[in-house]
Amino acid sequence: MEAVRFIAQLILFFANAFIFPSAVAQTYPDRPIRFIAGYPPGSASDNVSRILSAKLAQQFGQQIVVDNRPGAAGNIAAELTAKSPPDGYTMLLVATNHAIVSSLYKKLSFDPVKDFACVSLVSTAPTVLVVHPSLPVRSVADLISLARKHPGKMNYASSGSGASPHLNMELFKNNKNLNITHIPYKGVPQALTDLIGGQIDMMFSTMAPAVPLVKAGRLRALAVSGSKRSPALPDVPTMAETIPGFVAESWQGVLVPAGTPDAIIDRINRAIINALQQPDVSQKLIDLGFNPVGSTPQEFSTFLKSEILRWSHVVKASGASVD
Repeated sequence: MEAVRFIAQLILFFANAFIFPSAVAQTYPDRPIRFIAGYPPGSASDNVSRILSAKLAQQFGQQIVVDNRPGAAGNIAAELTAKSPPDGYTMLLVATNHAIVSSLYKKLSFDPVKDFACVSLVSTAPTVLVVHPSLPVRSVADLISLARKHPGKMNYASSGSGASPHLNMELFKNNKNLNITHIPYKGVPQALTDLIGGQIDMMFSTMAPAVPLVKAGRLRALAVSGSKRSPALPDVPTMAETIPGFVAESWQGVLVPAGTPDAIIDRINRAIINALQQPDVSQKLIDLGFNPVGSTPQEFSTFLKSEILRWSHVVKASGASVD
């Protein structure tokens, strides 16, 4: 009799194991969702979070509150998310920095991979290599030649040590063994201001703030860092057209705390894919310089791990460190 009871309980356990996730997914979400963004309001990544959250709210029939937690290269937002309940009611928008911090910081309060579950890659975006118009170069090849003639005499700006514009340039320098001095700033706008003023020779900039300056003739664009030419600057070649294999795109993706049920992750993933397929969403992202992507959770997980490995080599070669 005891054996029969045990078997019945075992059958019930396994039945619930399969039924419960489905039931959770059917009722999710039944209350507002917090969408944490580790970037200040008005920033490019923050704009992505707001465009996406608006569409997700329509699909879910629930309010999605964007919670800006800027600072420490997104670490503050990541730590907050990692410590949140794994119930699908806390999502995190991450960018390229999430793949860099484990190499840049000696001590982190979270693991960029183990403490999160991947939902979807949302978008990618190239940076653009821009120079002051007075610099006597018209191409990446010209710039390489000039830098080799004047080792250590030229400089470049970045939005901060360890940020994508910094590491993109370090990737370029290492690839061609160039000696160009790094001048870190506290953000892209400040760096562009000094580049326009002639205090700086060059930088890799995010697309949105640089494109109007290029079109106005205040900066000269030499190349974009994406895998293909940008619709925003169709006449500007890619870095790979001069340096085969050189691709350095920034990206955004959505994570949730580790342990979030697969059924809920799949529900969020489907909603994100659907949102990115809407013409108004894709056009808004394109206008900001982003390429809408969308992926499966596994694809994003594989991508994230490859990015962490890739940028660890660049950080090591650059000598960049925050603590």
